[in-house]
Amino acid sequence: MSSPRTLVLGATGFIGRWYVLDLLGRGEHVAVGLRGGAARDGELRAWMAAHGAAPDAVAERLTTVAADITRPGLALPPADEHRLEGVRDVVNLAARYAFGLTRDEARTANVNGAIHPLHWAAGRPELRRLVHLSGYRVGRSTGQCHPLPATDADRLYRALGAYEASKTEGDIAVRTLAPRLGVPLTVVNPGAVIGHSRTGEAGQYLGLATLVEQLWERRLPALAGTRRTVVPVVAVDHLAAFLAEVPHHDRQSLHLHTVLDPATPPLPELVALAAERLGLRPPRVVLPVGLVRRLPRALTGVDPETLSFLTEETYDTASADALARAAGLTHPPVRRLIQDWAARLVADRFPDAAVPPAPAARP
Repeated sequence: MSSPRTLVLGATGFIGRWYVLDLLGRGEHVAVGLRGGAARDGELRAWMAAHGAAPDAVAERLTTVAADITRPGLALPPADEHRLEGVRDVVNLAARYAFGLTRDEARTANVNGAIHPLHWAAGRPELRRLVHLSGYRVGRSTGQCHPLPATDADRLYRALGAYEASKTEGDIAVRTLAPRLGVPLTVVNPGAVIGHSRTGEAGQYLGLATLVEQLWERRLPALAGTRRTVVPVVAVDHLAAFLAEVPHHDRQSLHLHTVLDPATPPLPELVALAAERLGLRPPRVVLPVGLVRRLPRALTGVDPETLSFLTEETYDTASADALARAAGLTHPPVRRLIQDWAARLVADRFPDAAVPPAPAARP
């Protein structure tokens, strides 16, 4: 049996599962670092089998190792360290995606969890590239260094909340340390990752999914933002395929790619598309973010940490678009994607939901 050439961290997460499935479909031998041990390994293999992975591919080309991104050296046992000697691509998709975390909880997963894989990758004799996943609201700062001065860090966490601030700090750390360690680095900043382009399947119920759930439960009387607020989306399988292509196309020491569909409609229209597919009336009222921030959360139902995502900003996708063209990748039709995702989200969360059928024909 050949040795793994790619180590994936965060393989049991929403994005990680689809990415590993894509790699196996390409005939690659993949190692996945799991913190949860044998139970998580069984879950992952069962998910792969349920989503079309060939049994022999899972058995022969999926290697599991015990890894903890929050600890130096990934806390790899010596036997697992030996099994990973041939790894040339390290792909870190691991993060703690949650709101309401303490600063220490967020930093442990999203800052230490970014730095430790970087240091481990620097020791690979055959390293080709480290791929680090951030987010579309992350990585736009310049002139910052790691570690952040205490006053800058305090200001960051006050302004953004623990989750987004820790992702920003982790991004700064990776981009600061990689050149010092001689590690070729690609940072991928995806938009809001939603369902699969063919099935709508998601499996993640934070962020935009919360709006769909509130819409379905008739708890969304108004939206926060403006009529021009955009939360750009990307299909999970498009992102997985993009990640799989990165090591084959990126050759410079540093690449930064923002991966999202620029055709994403403004947030009120996005919610209206979901409502149409679910047979509901969309909210008509849009309240300014500043007003929503001042209102009690018990009244608005909005987590304050999510409000910083509600802007009218646009994002430079030129480098990602160029790589996608070279790899023959295109975004699926975004309006259909949103509607299929909304319907699948409701069906998965509420098995008895009576969702109207999709239109028989679509443009």
